Amino acid sequence: MADSKRPHVVILGGGFAGLSAARTLKRADVRITLVDRSNHHVFQPLLYQAATAAVSPGDITAPIRFLLRKQRNARVLMASAESIDVEGKCVRLDRGDDLHYDYLIVATGARHAYFGRDEWEEHAPGLKSIEDALEIRNRFLAAFEEAERCDDEAERRAWLTFVIVGAGPTGVELAGVMPVIARKALAGDYRAIDAAGTRVILVEGLDRVLTAYPESLSARAKRDLEELGVQVRTGARVTAIEEDCVHIGDERIPCRNVFWAAGNQASSLGKKLGVETDRAGRVPVEPDLSVPGHSEVFAVGDLAAVKWGDKLVPGVAPAANQQGKHAARGILADLAGRARKPFRYLDKGNLATIGRNRAIADFGWLRVRGRLAWFLWLFVHILYLVGFRNRLSVLLQWAYAYFTFQRGVRLITQVEKREG
Repeated sequence: MADSKRPHVVILGGGFAGLSAARTLKRADVRITLVDRSNHHVFQPLLYQAATAAVSPGDITAPIRFLLRKQRNARVLMASAESIDVEGKCVRLDRGDDLHYDYLIVATGARHAYFGRDEWEEHAPGLKSIEDALEIRNRFLAAFEEAERCDDEAERRAWLTFVIVGAGPTGVELAGVMPVIARKALAGDYRAIDAAGTRVILVEGLDRVLTAYPESLSARAKRDLEELGVQVRTGARVTAIEEDCVHIGDERIPCRNVFWAAGNQASSLGKKLGVETDRAGRVPVEPDLSVPGHSEVFAVGDLAAVKWGDKLVPGVAPAANQQGKHAARGILADLAGRARKPFRYLDKGNLATIGRNRAIADFGWLRVRGRLAWFLWLFVHILYLVGFRNRLSVLLQWAYAYFTFQRGVRLITQVEKREG
């Protein structure tokens, strides 16, 4: 009974923000319940590596229970939050059970958005989860198998055409690695097709790729992509996606493989917090990251619209970590009788890899490109991976791929037959 008198902190989501919040409360005299629909934390910046068979999905994930195993005040539930009653301070879970809270941190992230064309998702999967990565890996590798079986040359070309929609970091990273895999890792494996003839098209509605970066770095990224063999189409919009083709403007491109990297939509739980959300479903928050009108509820990570000067804090892992910590510190301040402090985002810079020995880095005061930026990208991602085993395994797989040009996880699983 004594335990039940301690403040109950419910955290929804085991991503960067949710885990960061739980760990910040490690020594606090509170009860923590962390709820996630999966049993694992995903290192999302490397999802595209799992999607392109560079690393094993297990090497960029870690069980949430394992990560919090030594934190005696934390409990983990594998469940989905169905609704939130902010007046009654209660979260209803998928089996109808209720979690009553004193403090709530909502860190349920975002999914890809199709701008009102949700029917496109069937033909153009996005990349936000391990399941998404496996789906893309299956489709990418299976495309070469289907092309090998084709007798019709036009159909074969359609299988070997890959269209990526959206030229943010995910789209650029996917587009940059695919031609290298086709020319190097798959060269010589097939008899009826020339994998080196694979066509990769990157489509972006705005006037340049990687718009979050300075124009000089954006231009360098576009040049690198084109040198790798990627057809970059900026100022172009996808108008239709069908099973066997993509329409870019009025042009119809026969294509059996489309991957979506354009736009995000915040978790639907944001709309259940009793406040107006923005067009992307994000929750506008107070300076301390609490929800307007409910100081005991925090929205963090991709779910939150956090002001940063005349724009919003970007939806990147370092920002999510900082927001999770800050929300937890707000709770600690309440418990200690101190005033909460406003959130201050510390911009640690942006890194994006374009392909082998090609990357860009923007630290504001310093801009780096080429091989140095690429090695910096490798170092940072190894450093922030969760767990020594994962770091060692990914490092070994990257070294193997670098020196041999081979991909270590070329496994196709659970592929549904797509009619030709």
